[in-house]
Amino acid sequence: MGRIFGTDGVRGLANRDLTAELAVDLAVAAAHILGEVGAFADRRPTAVVARDPRASGEFLEAAVVAGLASAGVDVHLLGVVPTPGAAFLTSFLAADMGVMISASHNPMPDNGIKFLARGGLKLDDDLEVLIENRLEEPWERPTGAGVGRIGDSHAGVGAYVKHLVASSPRRLEGLKVVLDCANGAAHAVGPRVFEELGATVIAIHAEPDGLNINDRCGSTHLGDLQKAVVDHGADAGFAFDGDADRCLAVDQAGAVVDGDQILSILAVAARDAGRLTEQTVVATVMSNLGFVRAMQEHDITVVQTAVGDRYVLEAMRTGGFNMGGEQSGHVIMGDYATTGDGVLTAVHLAARLRETGSTLSDLASVMTRLPQVLVNVPGVDKSRADTDPTLQGEVAIAVARLGDSGRVLLRQSGTEPLVRVMVEAGTHEEAAAVAQHLAGVVSKTLAL
Repeated sequence: MGRIFGTDGVRGLANRDLTAELAVDLAVAAAHILGEVGAFADRRPTAVVARDPRASGEFLEAAVVAGLASAGVDVHLLGVVPTPGAAFLTSFLAADMGVMISASHNPMPDNGIKFLARGGLKLDDDLEVLIENRLEEPWERPTGAGVGRIGDSHAGVGAYVKHLVASSPRRLEGLKVVLDCANGAAHAVGPRVFEELGATVIAIHAEPDGLNINDRCGSTHLGDLQKAVVDHGADAGFAFDGDADRCLAVDQAGAVVDGDQILSILAVAARDAGRLTEQTVVATVMSNLGFVRAMQEHDITVVQTAVGDRYVLEAMRTGGFNMGGEQSGHVIMGDYATTGDGVLTAVHLAARLRETGSTLSDLASVMTRLPQVLVNVPGVDKSRADTDPTLQGEVAIAVARLGDSGRVLLRQSGTEPLVRVMVEAGTHEEAAAVAQHLAGVVSKTLAL
């Protein structure tokens, strides 16, 4: 069997790639591996299980719960909860593991299974490999009183809401915000948190029916949010994805504020408050060069990682840092969460608006985005991208041409025979020209 875990759990077309049978097997294997790691010789392990609203989550939840209980794990069912809510409640309920059933920002037909370790932490690669290796292995099945029990813990969501409200450094009276909930996991939590903090809330795409999650809405489709902010004269708009672990924003004029800008605002706010550990923020290699320059201007060090919020979190834990994120809107505020949390991010952005009295456009101007062009080159031998002498020679020429005004990044796809060419430059035209040229070189020199 090939590796089935991707950069964020197991994901695929529900009931074809991700079947009920696979969900049962994954749950059993995870119970065994995490049980061995936790050494639960004197008690029965516990797990929390949550999902987003997509229809396939209903049968996958049943399969995961069946697998866990059959392996002797007691299960707390959380119902529809954001991924960061599942992580928080894994810790809050002192569970030994957590499971989130979601395909995040993917279209409705997809789904996924993410496992969390004790404390609500994402699993290390080594643990995922162990789980894969345990799939379909023979095992001793408990019987009688040894099987796991299943209980409803939907009330735990209230503790998550209370946690988010308590995290805000100030009340939000006087602010009018629009929340695009992507017909996803934050449809109830997001508006409730902002209302409890005193904001005036206009919620859109907050009526999930199991089929409309991420359907031309949420953080991947900002058009409706931009229009709603302007039409309602709101101070800001915030868009979540299907499982609400990311947030993008829209300012009072309807302009998009991306993850780099959000991270800039929050990093500067934390530094001003004396809460930014080691005056350092963690980002990925895909972060805009304008972000790096802005942080340098504010005497904030940037540690860069591979793309993926799990790698951001790993660097944060290793270095003891408390803030990091991605351009996509995954922002990890380590003082309050073990993973990206879209609602938490939105709350702290709104609190910064109240604290400064500034507009979101003014706050976002802390960094100037360099034009960035990304070209995907499919059907190539990605393994040679870093070593092919012809390609590397052309990259060196491009880097010299751009000088300090831009940069070039070639990145291998983690799941496809594809190389991503990213170029930043002083103008969009220059970035596009360099990117297209290098894409042509990649296609020619790395052709399969």
